[in-house]
Amino acid sequence: MKLKYILIATLGILIGFKTSAQFVHFPSEGVIEFEKRVNMFAVFKRAITKENETYMQMAFDQYKKTQPQFKVMKSTLTFSAATTLYTPQQEQNQAQNFMSFHPAANQPNTTYTDLNTRTFVTQKNIFDQNFLVKDSVRNIKWKITDETREIAGYQCRRANALIMDSIYVVAFYTDKIPVSGGPESFTGLPGMILGVALPHENITWFATSVTEKSGQAAAIKPPTKGKPQTNAEFKKTVEGSMKNWGALGKEALKPVLL
Repeated sequence: MKLKYILIATLGILIGFKTSAQFVHFPSEGVIEFEKRVNMFAVFKRAITKENETYMQMAFDQYKKTQPQFKVMKSTLTFSAATTLYTPQQEQNQAQNFMSFHPAANQPNTTYTDLNTRTFVTQKNIFDQNFLVKDSVRNIKWKITDETREIAGYQCRRANALIMDSIYVVAFYTDKIPVSGGPESFTGLPGMILGVALPHENITWFATSVTEKSGQAAAIKPPTKGKPQTNAEFKKTVEGSMKNWGALGKEALKPVLL
């Protein structure tokens, strides 16, 4: 008789778990608000070399007196089950300073990604010129870890990778949003990427809110304005433009090519 009650109680618990699982909801369409933060002091300091330190150190000291350490920018990622569109928000009353031109201090990319065909279209506004880069998405070799953290109300798992040969990437994704997208050009994990950090570049993107919205697939369109180029062609173009920039150009090139 006692065994009978145990079996009934166990069955009741299992039915309860099954019923609860039926009501778990996984959004496949919506809008994610992101915040990009850049440690401009660190970015500026890396550009100082023995060749330029006479004037660059003076400029850096003045910059620290008048500008905040962190530049904060906002963007949105609109997503459906098969496509995403990453769109920077325009800054209001942006103050001009010595580092205003630096790509890390801006958001030059509007990126459309087709997750089915693994292709992207990015409109890049670089030095007041628009480029339209079309190519296959970057094949990022992620290494998923056991570390977790909560971002915008979602439990996320950490993954690490190396891109562009030297840029170390830390990403946090959630499988509760079953879309393999993310901010900028970061994709390829088994769920939506809600956080990205480039520790050595002193740049992060983290979601601040996730809003489920139906009907987004029809609204997600690729950008159309700019000079058409492939990734390789665009890289050659900007490398040529920055070849005389020295250490500052080397640092500026990385965020341009993300």
